Amino acid sequence: MRSTIGIDVDAPPELVFRLARDVERWPRLLPHYVAVRPIERGGDGSLVAEMVARRPLVPVLGLSLPVAWRARTWSEEATCRLRFVHRGGATNGMDVTWRISPRGGGGSRVEIDHDFRPRVGAWAAFIDRGFTRPIASRTLATFKALAEALATDDPAANQSARPRKTKTPT
Repeated sequence: MRSTIGIDVDAPPELVFRLARDVERWPRLLPHYVAVRPIERGGDGSLVAEMVARRPLVPVLGLSLPVAWRARTWSEEATCRLRFVHRGGATNGMDVTWRISPRGGGGSRVEIDHDFRPRVGAWAAFIDRGFTRPIASRTLATFKALAEALATDDPAANQSARPRKTKTPT
C-alpha cells in the first residue's frame, strides 16, 4: 500500500529541511513525540533509532496510545529528502520518504510517502488509517507552525534555522 500526505508551508524548503532532519530533536520539537532513542550510528550518516509517539484516542480527554517503532533514517541534503526504513515490529519494511520542495512565493510543499507491503494487505490499510496518518499529520502540522514562525520572526531564516542574535544598544 502506498499513501501520501502533504502540507504547504510558508517557509523556504531549506528551513523546513533543517528543522526536520535532526530526528533526535523531535521529542523537543514535537509534543506528540515521547522519545527518539539512538541504537546505532552508521558511517554513512544514517541512524537506527527507536521512536515513540502518542496517537490521540480521545483528544478532548487527553487520552492517547503510545506507538513505538524502530527505523533506519538518513537525510539527503541535496534533494531536501528524509528517509526512514522501518525495521521489525508491526511496520517492518515500511519505506518512508519525506520530499520537501519549493513552492511559489518562497514557500514549500512537504509530502510524506509511505510504502508498506506486509503479507496481509488489510494490515497495511489498518496501520495507515489508524496510526501512520494521524501521527504523520500532527508531525507535518507542527513542523509547518515551527517553520512559519521562524520564517516570520527572522527574515534571515532562509540562511539559518537558529534564531539570530541581536545586539543590545549601547
